[in-house]
Parts: sequence; structure tokens; C-alpha cells
Amino acid sequence: MLQEPVSLLKQTEPLFLNRELSLLAFNRRVFAQAEDRRTPMLERLRFLCIVSSNMDEFFEIRVAELKERIKLGGDMDHRGEGAATDTFQIVSERAHIMVSEQYRLLNEEILPGLEEEGVRFLNESDWTSEQRRWLHDYFVREMMPLMTPIGLDPAHPFPRVLNKSLNLAVQLEGRDAFGRSSGRAIVQAPRLLPRVMQIPPQLTGGVRHQFVQLSSVLTAFASALFQGMVVNGAYQFRLTRNSDLFVDEEEIQNLRIALAGELPQRHLGDSVRLEVSESCPAEMAEFLLQQFELTEQDLYRADGPVNLVRLMSVADIVDLPALKFKPFLPGVPKTLGKHGDIFRSVLKADILLHHPFQSFNPVIEMLEQAAEDPNVLAIKQTVYRTGTDSVIMKYLIDAAQRGKEVTVVVELLARFDEEANLNYAAKLEEVGAHVIYGVVGYKTHAKMLLVVRRENGELRRYAHLSTGNYHPRTAKQYTDFGLMTANEEICADVDAVFKQLTGLGRARSLNHLWVSPFTLHERIMAAIKREIRHAKAGKPAHVIAKMNSLLERKVIEALYAASQAGVKVDLLVRGVCALRPGIPGLSENIRVRSIIGRFLEHSRIFYFLNEGAEDVYLSSADWMERNFFRRIELCFPLLDARLKQRVIKEGLKVYLADNNQAWEMDSSGNYHRRRSYGRVPRSAQEQLIAQLTAR
Repeated sequence: MLQEPVSLLKQTEPLFLNRELSLLAFNRRVFAQAEDRRTPMLERLRFLCIVSSNMDEFFEIRVAELKERIKLGGDMDHRGEGAATDTFQIVSERAHIMVSEQYRLLNEEILPGLEEEGVRFLNESDWTSEQRRWLHDYFVREMMPLMTPIGLDPAHPFPRVLNKSLNLAVQLEGRDAFGRSSGRAIVQAPRLLPRVMQIPPQLTGGVRHQFVQLSSVLTAFASALFQGMVVNGAYQFRLTRNSDLFVDEEEIQNLRIALAGELPQRHLGDSVRLEVSESCPAEMAEFLLQQFELTEQDLYRADGPVNLVRLMSVADIVDLPALKFKPFLPGVPKTLGKHGDIFRSVLKADILLHHPFQSFNPVIEMLEQAAEDPNVLAIKQTVYRTGTDSVIMKYLIDAAQRGKEVTVVVELLARFDEEANLNYAAKLEEVGAHVIYGVVGYKTHAKMLLVVRRENGELRRYAHLSTGNYHPRTAKQYTDFGLMTANEEICADVDAVFKQLTGLGRARSLNHLWVSPFTLHERIMAAIKREIRHAKAGKPAHVIAKMNSLLERKVIEALYAASQAGVKVDLLVRGVCALRPGIPGLSENIRVRSIIGRFLEHSRIFYFLNEGAEDVYLSSADWMERNFFRRIELCFPLLDARLKQRVIKEGLKVYLADNNQAWEMDSSGNYHRRRSYGRVPRSAQEQLIAQLTAR
């Protein structure tokens, strides 16, 4: 039955939208936040930086994979989304347009707008004589001792350029002390130096916030690095490399040692993209392309700093509240009580936390109390992303030092967090914690915490399950749900999953949890098929799903079948979505929206009407092949009717009613921003701030 929609569309157009183009479309929606003049000016700068950061990862991972497939001759995408060469061509065209628009927005709106508010970025031509002296002194004192200019000649070949590092390509004239005259040199900016420097207040002439970029200082004083030579030009450039790590899971004996050996190579992967300053001459750009074995298609000209991400620090440094989103104090559920005993509160009733509108502190306090409480005997936790200076890890280490049984499942292959996780794994092992590196071949992406406590002579378990990471900083930036519960059946399920991760044996039958790679996919499919049966029986049927990405084909085909059967399907997909909504006879009952706002939408919520029972699940998993089949993921139900209705209201309905930050997808994969058109503007995130925060 679920295969019928495939033949229905294959004769005309692809059934699935292209993943890379959908990801570019997501970045376009983020860029729209930077364009939106209703967004405070420093937040517009921040969104612009986020787009650049997203594009960096897009090239490091997605474009790198495209180029690899083309090089190996595997031109056809295994997902059937078209030839890799065709996809790369379109990606290149759209990415070039995106980059041009980014710098246009920066130079024509954001920088002038910030200058009007007293935040100014100085070019070399803007420096006063006092500022030039201060910057020259800084260059000589703080920068030159760290720098090693490399003149290019047969004895000094082109240096290895690290991924996303700042460099200068210098054109020289004359001969040095040894009679050499190659005409070119490379200057690599020390990675420890700040990319944006603030001019001291006494040198700003009354303008409160003035900044100079490191690239401007390097360019201005580059001649000091080449005594007796004439510098005819110094041009910043930046190389992006393939950053996907490869660890042969069949050959490794120790995952931690293997990964530690692989990490340094990330900065030296295959070349993917070259960014150069707008002023860089064509012959120098061509020379650099040849060195990195790239083509003109891989060249991106920057009308400004080659790394816009570095400007993110300015939004944090500048203390001008009018140029930022209005701050708020995250709320705390009343059910936590005033006595401060987390376990006592959770024992009375399940507690639901909706971040960032509600505080992440109760989770930290739960761990802190568990570490200090003599009645707590054991703590088990998964760690995917937690940050480089994590209070979560501090309490786990503290608990182990106090003699408690601490088990931590650390995912060493969490992309771009590998080094931090390696360091914490070593620290945990040093204090006697049991450190498990998950299951080889399956990333541990589930978010779960289990505390075992002795109460009245018996052991009682407490669990925290979440859609997001145990990361206090991102808990202030991402929307996520977390559940604290003492429900014995759920806690037993969590304990069983931990035992499965740390020990050996077959998958266990669980009471309530759906777990990848064993049951999550089949349970999702079964729930959709049940809605199909209800619709065919003439009963109301409805599926609502909120997630980051929707790519898995069988689930998409099931949703197409549901639409054909008359099931109403509402999808809230923040980023990549391969499903095509609104096609007559196939998906006319499916609506796809994306919410892009102040916070990154990160929670995964699955709703099935089920004849009015309204089954609601929270999950760590998106509907992607990797989440279903190559990761350890959890999906857990809301058993408390009160909390279930909260999730429906706060996590689904308010977003389906958003007419301010919502984008709707058409059948071609294009997104159109929703407008209020005279109606009351409704922003889901702003409504939740008003409803849940302590202000």
C-alpha cells in the first residue's frame, strides 16, 4: 500500500526533494532574519554570522561529499536525487549568489546601521595617526613574534594551509639578502590572535565602540615582515577543507585512541572552497586555485573579511541593549516547589521543562544534588554535546570522586565536539568513572540521565529524558523539551537501554520507549498506518510532527499514503525536508512549515490523533535514515495528561498558528514567508516568552 505513491509521480517529477538544495534553502531562511529590518541591528549581524557558520559546515561536509562522489565516478546520488555533477553545479551557483548577498547586506545595511548607533568598524583609511601608532605597536609586540612569513621558492614550497585559517598572499618586488626574488609569499595568521580587536576608549574620539579586524592590521603592516622588499599587495584568503572524520570501525581496537589520531588530520583534508578578498588580482587567485587543486567554480570573493563568523564576538562585546533582543529570565515550573529538593518534587509528579523559556538549572541541580546526596548510589548519563567548560561534567566527576557508581556514555564522534568529548572522557576515567564510547557503528545520540537513590531501605530510580543536549549554553539558544520522571516503568526502560549500551545481549522488550536502531522506525510507521486505517474508516485522523530534518524515504512514502487516505498531516520541519507537499493526488493533505526565529528550533515532537487518545512523543531523533538505523536514539511518551496538553499547546499549536516567523513550503520545495496581512501578528517564540518566562 505504501509503495503506491512512488509510481504515481515517477513519470513526471522526482518524488523527493534534493537534500543539498533543501539545506541551502534553510540557510536562505536564516539569511532572511539578517535582512529583516525589524530584527535589532546586532542580532542582524549575529544572524549573518550564523549563515556563514552554516555555510562553512555545508562546504566542509555536504559539498565535500559531492566532490568526493564526482571524483570517484559515483556520479548518481544513491538517494536518487540526481547526478552529483548537476547538484554541484546548482549548489555552486546558489552559493555564489548567497555570498554576494551576504556582503552586500553587510556593507550596505548592517555596518552603516551599526555606525549610526556608535559601533564602527575601521578600515585602514579610517585610522587616525594615534590609532595607527597603537596598532603598529600591537603588531610589533603581539603579532610579529608569532609569525613566520614564507617566501615561495624551490627551497620553500607552498605551505600546508589549515582548514578555515586566515592567510595573506603577498606580492613582492626586489631581492632579499640571499638574492632571492620569487615575487610571492604566504603569511599565516597565528590562530591564537583575536580576529577582531577593540580600539581603546582613549583613542576612539568619543565613538564608544570601534573595532579593527586582524586582516586589516596584517595587510597594513605586512611590509615589516619583508625588510628591504617592496610589498605590492597583500590579499587575505581562506581555504575550506573536507572535515568529515573517517575512522575504520572494523579495524580499530580502541575508539578513543583511533579518534585522537584522526583529529589532527581534520585541518588538512581535501580542498573544497577558496575565499579571497575582493581586491585579490585574478593572477594571484588563479595561482592559489592551482596550489589547492581547485577550479574557478570553487572561488568565492569576499567584499570584506573572508571569515564573517569572527564578527560574532562583536555582538557579545558591545553592551547596547537597544540593539539586541530584549532579555528575559527563564521561568521555573511551580511544581518544583520552594524546598529545593529535586527528587522530592519529581516523586510527586513528572516535571516538564521547555527550554529556553524555562530554565535548564533544574537539570544541573538534579546532577549537583545527586553528586552530593549520600543516598544516591549511582548516576548514568549519555553525553553528546556538553561544551568545553561543562558544569554537567564537573558534577559527574565530583560524584565519581565521592565514590558513587558513575557511568557515562560519551559519544566521541559528535561532529566538531570530538576533542572536548575526548578530554572529558579522560578526566572521567581518571576519577574512576565507567566511561563507555557507545556502540561502534552507531552514534549514541539519545539524551538520558538516570539516578539511583536509596529511599526507606529500597532503591528508587529517577530519570531525565530530553530532545536536546546536556549543554547549558545551547539550552539558552535552542528550543527543547526535557522530562523529569520517577515513573518506574520509564525508569526501568532507561536502565535497560543503559545496560544494552554498556553490556552485551539482545535488544530488550521495553514498556514505553521507542529506541533506534531497533523499534523507533517500525513504531513510527505503525502509528502512521494506524491513522490511515482510521481515515479509511471515516474517522478523523491527524499526524503532526516537529523535527529538524525529514529525509527517510519509507516514512515519507507512508506520509504520502496517509495524505491519499485523507489523513491531515502537519509537518514542522526547521531545516532539510525531502517531502513535497501539496501535490494533487499525492500530498494535498500535507502542509510543511519551517519556523526561523530568535531561537533555533530543536525539539522533536510526534503527535498521532489515534481516535482522540492524542498520543504524544518527544524524541532525540529526526526522521532521517541515520537517526533510525545508524544511531542510538530515544523516543518517549508523555504519560501525564497535563504535560501532554502542554506539549500540544506549547510545542505544536502555537507554531501552526505562527504568521510572523513561519515559512510554508510549496510542492517545488520553495518557501514562502507567512504574513499577518492585517490580522494579529503571532510569533510562537514571542508568545512562549510571554507565557513561560519569569520576565
